[in-house]
Amino acid sequence: MNISRRAFFKIAALSALAIAIAPRAAVSSAVNRLVAIRTGKQPNGRTRLVIETSRRPSHGIAYPDGNLRITLRDTSGTATPTLVANTLVSGITSSQSGSSVVINATLTHPVREIPKSQTMILSPGGSNKNFRLVLDFEAGGAARAGVAPAAASAPAAPVRQVAAATGRRVIVIDAGHGGKDPGAIGRGGTKEKDVVLRIARKLRDNLSGNYTVHMTRDRDVFLNLNTRSALAEQHRADMFISLHANANRSRDVKGFSVFTLSDKASDTEAQRIAEAENAADRIAVDDFQRFEIEVRHILSSLQQTAFEDNSRQFGHRLNGITRSKGIQLQENPLRHAPFAVLRASTPAVLVELGHLSNRDEERLLNTNSHQDKLVAALRKAIDGFEFLV
Repeated sequence: MNISRRAFFKIAALSALAIAIAPRAAVSSAVNRLVAIRTGKQPNGRTRLVIETSRRPSHGIAYPDGNLRITLRDTSGTATPTLVANTLVSGITSSQSGSSVVINATLTHPVREIPKSQTMILSPGGSNKNFRLVLDFEAGGAARAGVAPAAASAPAAPVRQVAAATGRRVIVIDAGHGGKDPGAIGRGGTKEKDVVLRIARKLRDNLSGNYTVHMTRDRDVFLNLNTRSALAEQHRADMFISLHANANRSRDVKGFSVFTLSDKASDTEAQRIAEAENAADRIAVDDFQRFEIEVRHILSSLQQTAFEDNSRQFGHRLNGITRSKGIQLQENPLRHAPFAVLRASTPAVLVELGHLSNRDEERLLNTNSHQDKLVAALRKAIDGFEFLV
């Protein structure tokens, strides 16, 4: 049976609506189950508490005697907590109280009431089949008694899990563009897709001894944004790094810069670059050359709000290290914009290694010595960075 594209989407929409309005009694009557409890340390000094459950949790938060109590309603089960050092949590107990599980976290310092913006409920994703209640908090202020409202039922951004069984952090490197999409083309004929692939391979080889490294592409092939994003999700990356080489209408502009995800662009230039990168998925095989030189793909990894701060911290660190190695930074080298490729459940940055539209920088980007400098800066920024849990 042949179904048109329009009919397919109509059927899909009606199916989704039917599911949304179907009776929920059978689902709501099921008892939730506590699966896991763990803590982590955030780069901004906050402590992260993650509670996994088999279904979306209904919960309340209280602050007795400066500590933290989480009540999971209609929930049963126990879990041995996994605690990391140097957080505000010194101990965790859980117990059954009627139809609820009560989790008490003993803190080394009292906390303020945790804002709703720092409370997230994450839906299952990737290899994680459970819901996760995520609380981020810091010390300070008087302990507040009482119960905070239950978190909204809408899912928030996913949080990274602890590194895989190997104990190594997972880095996914995305060499921008490829195949039918050459990316920016320098005055000397250098294609962005080629130079970023060479640097991506060097970075992979440099990291492989200490990290688990995956590349979205290691040859000259076209990948759309969804495919790149799916690869980052599949490998459950701790960091997603998309490598690009910029182009500017002004041939005098040059320098290294880092972009992170944001709903709004930090400036008009960042918005222009995001629009050009996001247009890459609309590029067809035919008549590709009619696009401006700036129009090029952006990699892929779906980043969400919970990871923006971590990504910016990494970008700030990378820019500082890059400058210390004598590599010129572009004016305002850390910017943000709504890049489709960075919307992933992992910290993610888009790195513009330089400008192919500048003759001097095009020449530099083709030299082994400059490529090695860039790789060394990226490696140093990754080493010692405080990744998310």
